[in-house]
Amino acid sequence: MSNRTTVLITGASAGLGAAFARGFAAKGCDLVLVARDEERLDALAKELGRDFGAAAEVLPADLLDPAQCAGVVARLADTERPVDVLVNNAGFGLPAPFPYSPVEDEERMLDLLVKVPLRLTHALVPGLRERRRGAVLNVSSVAGLLPTGTYGAAKAWITAFSESLRVDLAPYGVRVLAVVPGFTRTEFQERAGMDVSKLSDAVWLEPEAVVAQALRDLARRRPLSITGRRYKAYALAVRHLPRTVVAGRMARKRSAPADAL
Repeated sequence: MSNRTTVLITGASAGLGAAFARGFAAKGCDLVLVARDEERLDALAKELGRDFGAAAEVLPADLLDPAQCAGVVARLADTERPVDVLVNNAGFGLPAPFPYSPVEDEERMLDLLVKVPLRLTHALVPGLRERRRGAVLNVSSVAGLLPTGTYGAAKAWITAFSESLRVDLAPYGVRVLAVVPGFTRTEFQERAGMDVSKLSDAVWLEPEAVVAQALRDLARRRPLSITGRRYKAYALAVRHLPRTVVAGRMARKRSAPADAL
C-alpha cells in the first residue's frame, strides 16, 4: 500500500477542481479525478504525471446519476485503496432567481450542492475515523453569507455542515475546511449563463490563489478559508451586520449577479 496521500476531487476537469488537483499534486499527493468530461480528465491526469510525477486515477461520473454517484461512493469506501482527502467541489448555478427557474433545475442544483457532498462525505468518514487522519474540503461561497437565492442557501448549508463536521471529527485528528471563495475566474459563470460583464477586475480571484490560500488554511487547521482582503473584510462585515440590514441591501441589488459568487 502506498504511503502517498490520495486526494479525490469532484468537478476536477476545470476551474477550482483542476487547480486543487495541481495544488495537491505539487505537494506530492496522488489524485482521483471525478467529473463528467473524461477527455479533459485524461488530459489533466497526463499533465499531473508529467509535471509533478503524480499518479492520477480518472473516474468519469455524472454525480446526479444515482448509479454513477454510487461508483464514486464505492471508491471512497474502498479500504484497499484508501482516499485520505476529499474535495467536494462539483457544482453549478442558475441564471435566474428561484421564482423564475424551473423547479426541476432547482432540484438538480440542490442535489449537486447538498445531497452529493453529504453522501460522498458520509462514505469516506468511517475510514478517516479509523485511520485517525485525513481531511474533507467543501467548496462553499461568500454567496452563502447573504440572502442570494437557492444557490446561496445551498452554500450556506455546506459552510454550516463543514463547521459541524469539523467539531465531530476533531477527536479523530481529521481536518475539515470550508473553502469560501468570492468571484473566481472559472467556467462557472459562463456555464450558468450569467452576465458578469459589469463587474470590475478588482473583485476577481484566480483559482490558483484560492487553492493556495485553502491549502495554507488546511495546514493551519482553520475552519474557513477566504481569499483576499476584500472578501475577508466583506465576510467579517456581513457576519456582524443585522440580518435585516443585509437583506434590505440585497433586495435593492437584486439585479446584480450575486449567485455567480
